[in-house]
Amino acid sequence: MKKTRIDTSGQQAALQSPFAALQMEGLPDELPQPKRETPAVAPTKMGRIVLRREKAQRGGKTVVVVSDFELRISDAEIEDFARKARQACGCGGTVRGREIELQGDNAPKIRAYFEGAGFRVAGV
Repeated sequence: MKKTRIDTSGQQAALQSPFAALQMEGLPDELPQPKRETPAVAPTKMGRIVLRREKAQRGGKTVVVVSDFELRISDAEIEDFARKARQACGCGGTVRGREIELQGDNAPKIRAYFEGAGFRVAGV
């Protein structure tokens, strides 16, 4: 049985460009620029927090604990700060009570994130 070859020269209708029938008339010359929202201004007085480095009871792993959030900061806001801090530091972590535990010894990154968020940072 002889195999038949498919013509790939572009002469067949099935292999022509699918964009050949599109019209360029009426399209804008430039792409529209996305609207830029004004960035949210970080609050300047979120309060004081304390960073501490812990290793005990963690199998030798280092954890940085962020604690002493003011009472006016809700648990949902603490969860949000924890998520953003994990993303900023590229590490894992969790929230236990009103404390954020971030894995690894990333104290300088964590300090920079919370200072940028408007906190006064003490410890570590």
